[in-house]
Amino acid sequence: MSLLKILHYPDPRLKKIASPVTQFDAVLHTLIADMAETMYAAPGIGLAATQVDQHRRIVVIDVSEERNSLLVLINAKIVQKAGTQVYEEGCLSVPGIYEKVERAEEITVEYLDLTGNAQILTARGLLAVCIQHELDHLEGRVFVDYLSQLKQSRIKTRLAKQAKANL
Repeated sequence: MSLLKILHYPDPRLKKIASPVTQFDAVLHTLIADMAETMYAAPGIGLAATQVDQHRRIVVIDVSEERNSLLVLINAKIVQKAGTQVYEEGCLSVPGIYEKVERAEEITVEYLDLTGNAQILTARGLLAVCIQHELDHLEGRVFVDYLSQLKQSRIKTRLAKQAKANL
């Protein structure tokens, strides 16, 4: 396994729409293992393949305290939403930035597991937020896209300053 490079906003590759996974092979399993290792090392609770410049419909998530409940969603789609909730979100592609975003409180998602078997999951709270956040990445959206133009501009300026300071 190896750590993958996480793209940072406003990298245009984060706007690419991911393609469905069609082959469930060793290459896929290696990518998923590398994504999980990268997410845990970052540290984060979710990572979409788009964030590591792999434009395939793959998401890894672990919202457990123990960091031992990896959830892998392949070709996932939300089929039902209910209610609303506001969570302060962060993102490995937008380091150090946290903003409140409104999302569905409960979702039902259909997806394929590691072996290509169809699964259905109903999620609430943080897990529901995380799934929605990560699936947005696969559609070329980052959580800051939900914010005002002014906030987006400030975030870009702040990230540019951070990048210069790290040179």
